[in-house]
Amino acid sequence: MDFMNKIFDLQASEPSSIYMILLALVISTLLSLVITKVYIITFTGERYTQSFVHTIIILSIIVSVVMNVVSDNAGVAFGLFAIFSLIRFRSAVTNVKDIAYIFFGLCAGMTCGLFRFDLAIILTLFACLVLYLLYKFEYGKGKDTQILKVTVPENLNYENLMHDLLAEYTLSSSLRQVETTNLGTMILYTYAIRMKNEVHDKELLDHIREKNANLKVSITYMENTDG
Repeated sequence: MDFMNKIFDLQASEPSSIYMILLALVISTLLSLVITKVYIITFTGERYTQSFVHTIIILSIIVSVVMNVVSDNAGVAFGLFAIFSLIRFRSAVTNVKDIAYIFFGLCAGMTCGLFRFDLAIILTLFACLVLYLLYKFEYGKGKDTQILKVTVPENLNYENLMHDLLAEYTLSSSLRQVETTNLGTMILYTYAIRMKNEVHDKELLDHIREKNANLKVSITYMENTDG
């Protein structure tokens, strides 16, 4: 505890000392490791990339040094931001959650670069706790969009065949495609649907099979891009 108090007391000392800069680098590295560990634990997509995890750590370390450079010189700050505005990532980050983690790492690095180690630690621990709890309790989770394909005999084909059934078991549905199959003896309907949370796949499939003479029915889950 005395060691931690000494670290926080050093925040008021000479800001450009080598010791303080090294301390800022070490703490920003440790905090970024905590951030990326939480990212790995709470990741819900199919696969995260190692390069993205390393990017968060590297950005946090670099920003801690940049903030130390620009903290006392507004001219240098504007010059560096102008240079950074020319930088472009070769691969776009499309997941908003990934963008949030990048910003999280940057904020940890910024506070360390300003020698606000207490604020950086509190920010990291509190935000990581919130992120983990959101993941653990699946806060805000809803049903993903599915592709429903229903094969119907030509003699049973009529307008709004599935309308009542989809209205009962889905939050939303839209007909995307109608095509003939099996030499024109069958009609294949393709819907984009979002099932209600309490509805199970088999329950919907069984009711559809009662209407389409027990022909082929399939539900395809679209690729999960949530991260």
